[in-house]
Amino acid sequence: MPEMQGLLDEYLPILIFIGIATGLSLAMVLGSMVVARQNPDSEKLSAYECGFEAFDDARQRFDVRFYLVTLLFIIFDLEVAFLFPWAVALGDLGLFGFWSMVVFLGVLTIGFIYEWRKGALEWE
Repeated sequence: MPEMQGLLDEYLPILIFIGIATGLSLAMVLGSMVVARQNPDSEKLSAYECGFEAFDDARQRFDVRFYLVTLLFIIFDLEVAFLFPWAVALGDLGLFGFWSMVVFLGVLTIGFIYEWRKGALEWE
């Protein structure tokens, strides 16, 4: 039973943090609804991310650049996901861990330069 109490004591700050974050989020959303004018018009309600209406024919064609942007985002988002645990454990990994990440970042940098030169980052 003492082990369980120690485990609960370790998770208590996380639960407090989640509670405070949830409370602040709700306060901000509700506060903006109370304070700000709610005046939606057709321009505010229009599709702005995908470039076409959301509830239209599912078989319509759209630009392949949306896929490119999505893939590039996923690639570089995963890079950051690998950097955080690496940075935390860098002291334990030593020189091998450091140079492994340098090679990983080098490959990603070469890929980024290739995408940039090919114009995949230009929307036109």
